[in-house]
Amino acid sequence: MLRSLLYSLDARLNYWAGKRKFRHIGRKVRIICPLRITGHGNISLGHEVIINYKTWLAAHPLTGMPDCLLEIGDGSVIGNFNHIYATHSVRIGKNVLTADKVYISDNLHQYRDIQVPVMHQPVVQNKAVSIGDGSWLGENVCILGARIGKQCVIGANSVVMSDIPDYCVAVGSPARIVKRYCLEDNTWKKTTPDGAFIE
Repeated sequence: MLRSLLYSLDARLNYWAGKRKFRHIGRKVRIICPLRITGHGNISLGHEVIINYKTWLAAHPLTGMPDCLLEIGDGSVIGNFNHIYATHSVRIGKNVLTADKVYISDNLHQYRDIQVPVMHQPVVQNKAVSIGDGSWLGENVCILGARIGKQCVIGANSVVMSDIPDYCVAVGSPARIVKRYCLEDNTWKKTTPDGAFIE
């Protein structure tokens, strides 16, 4: 615990001193014994953000994009062993909660050339990622170049590769919407695969 508090204090002091600085770091940020932080200058952390044990945050323009940003909004809590990698844009809103072992990425390894091992092929840009305010990502969730709306729930072990609108519950691999909040009735309702409410 002491080591974690010292790391968080060191991160803030470095930010204000201009060494290895983050793009922005808010008040009362806690970074608990990180696995790695890559590209500090492209990472913005809001107020009261908590980054839990052995998480890797990275914001590195490997695909040549001009403005690389990983942004985590006020009050968000990132679980243990998360891996969040931006080569262009990953934006996590306010008060977002991620469980353990969540992977979020706006890029992927190219695999076009079958004569070259995938690890030796270039990283290619996928779509920008955004996660809306108040959403919750369950354990082992993968977000791959997709946008998730506000107040969404993404079930454990889901792989999100296409956009999920506001107020939805999505599960599976690939993730599909199984519930949406009905604003007219002020209740959660099950949906068909095409998103229509089941009465």
